Amino acid sequence: MLVINNLTYRIQGRVLFEDASFVLPDGAKAGFVGKNGTGKTTLFHLIQGHIGADSGSIEVNKKARIGAVAQEAPAGDETVLDVVLAADKERTALMAEAETATDPDRIGEIYTRLADIEAHTAEARASSILKGLGFEQDRQNAPTRELSGGWRMRVALAAVLFSQPDLLLLDEPTNYLDLEGTLWLEKYLSTYPYTVFLISHDRDLLNKAVNSIVHLEHRKLTYYKGNYDTFEQTRRMQMELNNKQREKTLDQIAHLQKFVDRFKAKATKAKQAQARVKMIEKLRPPEAMFDEHAAPFQFQQPKVELPTPMITLDKVSTGYGDKVILRNVTQRIDPDARIALIGVNGNGKSTFAKLLAGDIPVMEGTLKINKKLEIAHFAQHQMDKL
Repeated sequence: MLVINNLTYRIQGRVLFEDASFVLPDGAKAGFVGKNGTGKTTLFHLIQGHIGADSGSIEVNKKARIGAVAQEAPAGDETVLDVVLAADKERTALMAEAETATDPDRIGEIYTRLADIEAHTAEARASSILKGLGFEQDRQNAPTRELSGGWRMRVALAAVLFSQPDLLLLDEPTNYLDLEGTLWLEKYLSTYPYTVFLISHDRDLLNKAVNSIVHLEHRKLTYYKGNYDTFEQTRRMQMELNNKQREKTLDQIAHLQKFVDRFKAKATKAKQAQARVKMIEKLRPPEAMFDEHAAPFQFQQPKVELPTPMITLDKVSTGYGDKVILRNVTQRIDPDARIALIGVNGNGKSTFAKLLAGDIPVMEGTLKINKKLEIAHFAQHQMDKL
């Protein structure tokens, strides 16, 4: 499906890829991993032809359709469902032609092709994808101008999934999804009938939705069979062997250099010293491999011992202006609690965090927070707080 051969690409003098090569087999579902800023999104732009390589080649099957998520769906009068249906350009074009065609033979060809691509099931398929991404029926029939940017990103994702390209490029597709949407996407991608190339930091997604990993490191691309856990195990073994070989080669170079430094000025040893210089020039220690996981951290115990509970809510309602988002909330939070707050997008998770942080007021009920408690809040849109 995709063959990259000796790819080199620079941006503003910085080399992102240098003689990088790999083959993505037809039908593969590959996760694309590597440190942030090393060029993963750039490779997607290269594959789509948005930018050109300095050297090397990128080959995709000539008849293959490449699909990627647009920045976000436009905000207009078209309904969410219509925007997704329009993503199947062949179906849209055939249906438009069918309305104006007068030649009986051509009309027959159009309807035969529409039957071949199962156009009669298009609306049901599009609706099913939208539902999986969190759109209930009434919202599917709403104009896109009523949606926030995050929800329009979901529409854009639904559109590319509905179009079923031969090579599906996804760059962090779960960024705008809630837990339910992410779980649905995992299942959908695992059974997707064509090739998937997926950038993600979601370990569960990389374990459940893909069957191979492409790793970007030291400007090279390496293809591994298996999910992310398998890749990690394989790479850990490679890293141990690689770094042992590197250490061995560096020790050998140091030993040879010691001889050169000692005897290069002596006429009787000059030839031997020169021979060792040539040996040093031929030795190439492999680049060091590092564990790419972030440095571990832990939450420190608070300096002040707090009573239990440290926060209590009794029939609390809150929201913005006259609009109530959370109603009749009764809850307690203890000092040793580790709480994951989950729920459908738009149901008030960020609102609850803002309430506890003191960013919005209590409308009804009672909120008690221990006076010694210090609360830190990293917001979803942190720039809004700065």
